[in-house]
Amino acid sequence: MMKQERVVIDRVTPQLNSGQFSIKRVVGQSVAVSADILADGHDLLAAVVLYKHKSEKRWKESRMSPSHDDIWHASFIVEKQGVYAYKVEAWVDYALNWQYGIGRKLADGQHVDSELAEGLLFLEKYLKKADAKEKQYLKELISLFKNEKTYGQAVEHAVSEELKLIFERYPEKRLANTSDELTVYVDRKKALFSTWYEFFPRSASGVRNTHGTFKDCIPLLDRVAKMGFDTLYFPPIHPIGEVNRKGKNNTTTTVEGDVGSCWGIGSRFGGHKDIHPQLGSMDDFKELIQKAREKNLEVAMDYALQAAPDHPWVKDHPSWFKWRPDGTVQYAENPPKKYQDILPIYFESEDFKGLWKECLDILYYWIDCGIKIFRVDNPHTKPFYFWQWIISEVKTKHPDIIFLAEAFTRPKIMQQLAKQGYSQSYTYFTWRENKHELMSYVEELTKTEQAEYMRPNFWPNTPDINPFHLQGANESKHIQRYVLAATLSSNVGIYGPVFEQMISVPLPGREEYMNSEKFQISHYDWTADNWLIKLISGINQARIAHEALQQTNNIKFCHIENDKLLAYYKWNDDKTSEILVIVSLDDNYSQRGTLQLPIYELGIAHDQQLRMRDVIPDINYEWNGEWNFVELHPNMPFHIFEINK
Repeated sequence: MMKQERVVIDRVTPQLNSGQFSIKRVVGQSVAVSADILADGHDLLAAVVLYKHKSEKRWKESRMSPSHDDIWHASFIVEKQGVYAYKVEAWVDYALNWQYGIGRKLADGQHVDSELAEGLLFLEKYLKKADAKEKQYLKELISLFKNEKTYGQAVEHAVSEELKLIFERYPEKRLANTSDELTVYVDRKKALFSTWYEFFPRSASGVRNTHGTFKDCIPLLDRVAKMGFDTLYFPPIHPIGEVNRKGKNNTTTTVEGDVGSCWGIGSRFGGHKDIHPQLGSMDDFKELIQKAREKNLEVAMDYALQAAPDHPWVKDHPSWFKWRPDGTVQYAENPPKKYQDILPIYFESEDFKGLWKECLDILYYWIDCGIKIFRVDNPHTKPFYFWQWIISEVKTKHPDIIFLAEAFTRPKIMQQLAKQGYSQSYTYFTWRENKHELMSYVEELTKTEQAEYMRPNFWPNTPDINPFHLQGANESKHIQRYVLAATLSSNVGIYGPVFEQMISVPLPGREEYMNSEKFQISHYDWTADNWLIKLISGINQARIAHEALQQTNNIKFCHIENDKLLAYYKWNDDKTSEILVIVSLDDNYSQRGTLQLPIYELGIAHDQQLRMRDVIPDINYEWNGEWNFVELHPNMPFHIFEINK
């Protein structure tokens, strides 16, 4: 194909899979764009990033600046939710070339009469574009350029910054070249910064061996809110299957009173659009949502696309399941785990359109009830393109909706789910314990392409996972794991009150809880208090108070001469909030070391004095210079320092 453009635009970043997927931001964040921009010869180039929200007709511009090796940079702010488009446009700027050339000749002592005459063509052209004040200035220049007696004034203005700004403000984009269009999806801020608390509503009763209700949950909202959480997540609240119902500790036999796994969804009482009758009514659930909202808590629901053998779908839509020759359906498995009480949905069904529509209608149903956050169970066992479709459909109508992918599986599968549109993602943090593992994993999440699309949510524990390092662990270990999760990542969650009450008795040799709440009602002392709860509350308040802790990607690990101490510096985009976190990875003994501050990133001299405010408790320290001594003890195994220069 014959093209007259001279400017080459290459390697535009950020982009995912050559623009197949959108990068992600939240409202108010910037998108830093770079590209290789070059042309033949020595002409000066100009370039802009063009961007607009999908609802807008006109493109906005952010002028790009060159750096080394023909790499150009610019950024723009995303101001509202939804999809933004952006692209790079570049051209040879002949007016700037003229100005640059005349400057070089003047510096060489040359007389530039003919160049001034050439410049008149530019001045007259720009006269048509300029505003009133600029027009007056250009008219004065035209007079100066035409008069031999004002040569000195003419050449002074010819190379002036004022004229350059006019040329830049009204560029003549002759033979401009434009890159392919790319997209960024913009969520509300909660997609980036959220603090989750999970508990089972059926265990909310204050009476032992009594099934909890939504009304029982309402008095617990104060406790959750006071601990600094903003998202209350419930496992599935739907009717539980009675066929193949699991007994305590995942046994395949039941006795009277066994409540089964709430992930075995569906029974004679209904399916995914229904509520377990023992939890209460829809009005009760809506009241709970409203009461939570009054305390700045959002209720998140579990979205689990699977069915118990007695789910209404099995009878009404048999083609949504894969039947074997003997007339049975193979139950779900995730070796070594077996789920005899769950039938996997057959996404290759000939009636896949009906199936997909019903899955979408489930989301719309609960959104209409007031739910805006969904934790999606096992998304990696359903087709990627199903998720791309359903998330896109939902967010087109309801951009506030947040989807958390509960997928502990192979890295590229987790990454693909994030690319397909998930707002947040479970991670491997649960198993990352030593200094090298933590640093390597966070660097991978924040310093590679994953930073553009994968928003990690760090959970120290879940109902499914009782990690070996928490089994029988002391209070210091629990503090350590929470402060790491809550300060390394801006999204964090715990399964409670199991975590904060340090209930960690395992099934022998398994990363599972003994007497798992997944299969039975548990009874808790919801009034219990301890040092861990106080610190969780303080850490969560620090997250609310300091913007540096409300994002994940701005992080730099600091050198400290002790492998049992981990230190990292975090900041917000304009560095009005700067935090230094130091965590001991030893839950039994004191650890000490000498820490090197990142003086370049801090913008300080190597001998500068800093006031460091430890936010928990509120104590001020004076630090002198680049190297400082620190010591941490098991009962208080961390510092969160607010840096004041």
